[in-house]
Amino acid sequence: MSSAPPPDWVLARRRAVGDRIREHRRARKLSQEKLAELAGMDRQAINRIEQGHQAVLLDNLIQIVEALGISLGDLD
Repeated sequence: MSSAPPPDWVLARRRAVGDRIREHRRARKLSQEKLAELAGMDRQAINRIEQGHQAVLLDNLIQIVEALGISLGDLD
């Protein structure tokens, strides 16, 4: 059974969350590699999330915001 792609509004929100992660990362002068290290992830995953190319798992999102020192609400 194939899964349909998410609706456009979901993809737009995914990109918006990625943009906010990038903004917070840059404001803290962190590279993708350093954020990945702090969040216990790999740099490619951070890149895909920031670009909106990957749906992020809630656990990973929690690790990212913790590494950035922000709350989930700061991504909205």
